[in-house]
Amino acid sequence: MRPSHLALAVLVAAVWGVNFTVIEIGLDHFPPLLFSALRFLVAALPAVFFVGRPKVAWKWIVAVGLVLGVAKFGLLFVGMDAGMPAGLSSLVLQIQAVFTAAIAALALGERPSRTRLLGMLVALAGIAVAAVDEGASGPLGAFALVVAAAACWGASNVITRRAAPPDALNFMVWVSTVPVLPLLALSLLTEGPSRDLAALRALDWQGAGTLVYVAWITTVFGFGAWGLLLRHHPASTVAPFSLLVPVFGMSSAALFLGEPVSPLRWCAAALLVGGVALTSLGPVRRPGAHSVDVPAPRTTTVGS
Repeated sequence: MRPSHLALAVLVAAVWGVNFTVIEIGLDHFPPLLFSALRFLVAALPAVFFVGRPKVAWKWIVAVGLVLGVAKFGLLFVGMDAGMPAGLSSLVLQIQAVFTAAIAALALGERPSRTRLLGMLVALAGIAVAAVDEGASGPLGAFALVVAAAACWGASNVITRRAAPPDALNFMVWVSTVPVLPLLALSLLTEGPSRDLAALRALDWQGAGTLVYVAWITTVFGFGAWGLLLRHHPASTVAPFSLLVPVFGMSSAALFLGEPVSPLRWCAAALLVGGVALTSLGPVRRPGAHSVDVPAPRTTTVGS
């Protein structure tokens, strides 16, 4: 990988990591489900008019839009609003690689190798340590919501694998059109019209800035740059850079939000990142075939 692409890969990981801190700030301005709906609305418009027509069937766009956009991001934003720290959220979401491998084994018949199974166990140990750390200082219910978000992310990864979109940016922009109305409806039902209207009327430059960042910087720029890297390099070369996301996520949360990083949390980070690395990069066995080096399907994002 040449230096310019190496720098771009690190920049994308930084953008996606800092995104969790930006989400935390945005939640001070919007109810979580409204914030998520606005994020997808701003990501889709006006980009949808410039990326061309969808390059995969609408059934895949709708499926990923509902599972990733409504379920994953809805749970993530609600979990963070309920007290899950931004830095820890960026770390815990990486367990999506384990869910991806497990769901792919069930749905696609991809048998994980011993290396991948070991990675899954190590990553799960990291989640257990993180849960112990969070249980001592924060709400476990919010922690569980973010784990559930990671599970939905894993399911959306497998659906994306089946869809096989040739253009990641085109796919993500069209996927962003799907969650807007369901999330708005859920916001109106659970957060209430008066709270939503109050948030929109009180919109200031900081709130608008968080929307621009989570929509255009993390989604449009992030996926566009990631897709560019995948067009020039094997997935096994690009994917490891996503492991930098929680590093930037935890660092930015500590720097800008003053979130403490306990020794137990560093231990959880080491276990989880190491386990995810083994899970993502270990070989996978397809039915009736020898082991082949195929990275687990991932759409590292918009984590974010």
